[in-house]
Amino acid sequence: MMEYQISKQELFKWCQVPLSALNTHPDKKVPFKLVKDSAEMGEVMACELAGEVKSRNERNQPTRAIVPCGPKSWYAPFARMVNSEKISLKKLFVFHMDECLDWQGKLLPKAHPYNFRTFMEQYFYGPIDPAYAVPEIQRFWLTPSKIDAVKKAIAEAPIDITLGGWGQDGHIAYNQTRRHPFSKITLDDLRNASIRVQDNNLDTIITLGQRSFGAAYQFVPPMSVTLGVKECLSAKKVRVFSDTGAWKQTALRVALFSQPTVEYPLTLLQEHPDACITATVETAQHPISENPGWDFFGASGYYEA
Repeated sequence: MMEYQISKQELFKWCQVPLSALNTHPDKKVPFKLVKDSAEMGEVMACELAGEVKSRNERNQPTRAIVPCGPKSWYAPFARMVNSEKISLKKLFVFHMDECLDWQGKLLPKAHPYNFRTFMEQYFYGPIDPAYAVPEIQRFWLTPSKIDAVKKAIAEAPIDITLGGWGQDGHIAYNQTRRHPFSKITLDDLRNASIRVQDNNLDTIITLGQRSFGAAYQFVPPMSVTLGVKECLSAKKVRVFSDTGAWKQTALRVALFSQPTVEYPLTLLQEHPDACITATVETAQHPISENPGWDFFGASGYYEA
């Protein structure tokens, strides 16, 4: 059976949908929430985890969460909610989504800007009052040497909530579309992808270089260790967010309108019983929808040579 491939005509149609029509579009395949900006998105994202923990604390139940390094706008609101509302995180088990690696598959220096553990210790754990903090033993850092231990810990009980973002190709954690010319995967392979060390795609490296290092792609970590789609989508709830604008716009349109495809892993959210995508206005806009006169297929004719 041939795997589904998105045509340019389909992609053009989805990118043409006006911002104002996204939420009510009859072809939308996954719940979608539009927020004004990063500040509003951060509040919504923080509420998701804080609310989940509070609810389960009230029932004297632990909370098991998969948590990303980014988007960044939710850390301060989450710390404020925890500290001001005295939300105990003592029963919160945190499974970190991924970590970047150098070309030999080794961990990055602690002060490297793409060392996710350093970032999370400073911005996620750091601002929390120690009286409410997640115990160290319940923080599951993903490294190449701990793959089996993390996999075993995740398998011990259901994950309650996965929070995340998505990449330029709709990757969840570092579950990028596989571009290796001699090693194609099927949609079932993607669904069942588990924790692994991998090379990062060239388009991911170039995009992150443009985003973070003034297009100096040479400094972007070329490898990663990541939870698989299997772990990320095993949660009872999945909530993904983006406030980073242009480089996420097309992946959002594909996630909302395409059938599942290995080209964009985010499309698998539509198979989940309780998933939602949240994006800022900047991320939900698209230049093709704002330029209805653009012609990619020659319908307007050509000038003479």
